This record gives sequence, C-alpha cells and structure tokens, in this order.
Amino acid sequence: MSGAVLFLAVAFVAVQRLLELVVARRNERRARARGAVERGRGHYPFIVALHSLWLVSTLVEGLLRGPELSALWPVPLALFLFVQPLRYWALFSLGERWNTKILVLPGAEPVRRGPYKYLSHPNYVVVVVEILTLPLIFGAWVTALVFTMLNAVVLWVRIREENRALTEIAG
Repeated sequence: MSGAVLFLAVAFVAVQRLLELVVARRNERRARARGAVERGRGHYPFIVALHSLWLVSTLVEGLLRGPELSALWPVPLALFLFVQPLRYWALFSLGERWNTKILVLPGAEPVRRGPYKYLSHPNYVVVVVEILTLPLIFGAWVTALVFTMLNAVVLWVRIREENRALTEIAG
C-alpha cells in the first residue's frame, strides 16, 4: 500500500463529509424557513472535531505505520463498503429532513420509512462502523480504538438529545 492509497481513501471520506455538510446546510435553511428550531447544539462542535481529527489521525497513523497492510485488511474494507448503502438509504429516506444538526420542525411527524422502520438511528450504525474500520484498513489500530471510544461518548449524548427532540415532535 502506498501513502497515495491512504491519502485517497481519507480524501474520499473527507469529500463525502463536506458534500453532506453542503446538503445539511441547504436542508437547515429550508427547515428554519418553515419554523424549525435547533436542539442540543452544545455537542455539535465536538462531533465536527471528532470527525475531523479522526480523519487526520487515520492519515497520520497510517503513514507512520508504513506501507505494509495487515493480512486482514480486506475484512475492515468489506465492512466499510457494506455500510455505505445504509448511509445513503438513511439520508434519502429523510430527504429534506436529513441534517447534521438536530432540528425540530413543529407539527412534523417522525420519519418511519426506509431504515427508520427498523432502527431509530441507522446512520449512527454506519458512523460506528466507519470510525472503526477505515483506520483498521491501514493498520491504524490506535486511531480505531481511541476514536471508537470517543465516538461512543459523543453518540451517547447525541442520541439522548435526538430522542428528546423526537419526543418533542411526537408531542
């Protein structure tokens, strides 16, 4: 494995996240125009920092570990690729309601289609798998371990806030 492959993989995920932020910003403007109010904003900077530092850490640790991949690298790669369709199924199922922020739209019913028929927070399943597997593809096991634990804390806070917002929507 060359550093170029690692860089391209991290760049791919970074571009994916940046495009999602563009969509989220557009959806936020539309939701706020319809009266949406943000909830749980205090933890949002931690989510942004976590994801940014995770990508940087994956790149740095992967480069420091050198070009040799573990014999097991296909396993985390397969898991990483396996969850990608779930990410887009979740995002498309929410449509204009999808956002990186928690926005409560008065009078709106909770979405119960797509993966939301089966899971309350399907995108977080994807995020958990990504944060664990992307670094492992490149042997960055310290990054995988540290950021998986940090993500667990952030998701614990985030899911509690989202559940409060869903309760508020349900009335």
